[in-house]
Amino acid sequence: MTPQSDEDEVWRQIVASFNETAEDASAEQPWPDRENVTEETDAGDDAPGGGASGGVALGDDAPGDGVRDDDRTAEEQAPTPGDDDHYIPPPPPPLPHGDTLSRLSWLALFGGPAYLLLAALLEWPMDGWIVFAAVSAFIAGFVILVVRMGDGPPADSGWDDGAVV
Repeated sequence: MTPQSDEDEVWRQIVASFNETAEDASAEQPWPDRENVTEETDAGDDAPGGGASGGVALGDDAPGDGVRDDDRTAEEQAPTPGDDDHYIPPPPPPLPHGDTLSRLSWLALFGGPAYLLLAALLEWPMDGWIVFAAVSAFIAGFVILVVRMGDGPPADSGWDDGAVV
């Protein structure tokens, strides 16, 4: 026989046995019996999977305490801070309040276009000086915020500003 005919025969056997069920008992349970986990309802040795058989009970926080997870209160179920290895950041510092000039700049930046949009939607009469004031407020607010942004190093950083590339 040629290798091709052997391969064809193997494929025919696979296709013919596709819908057959396995006779092996391990096919129903693909893991070993020692890995089965049983739920323990009592701390005694007569419970299935408990005590002498060495089974692991689901829902127990500490071995041998005899209290199920469902019977615990919310405070008892809450993990203690040392139990998990997650980082819990400290609360953030409060936002700065800003000075009066910054607040007025933000008001001008958003207030000028907001007034023009509102006046256009409500069909209010817009004189030339009102439009000029709104556009000027927008530009002035933007310029003040950009100038005060301060892209340089802080004044108290000292003489050494780190690596400069």
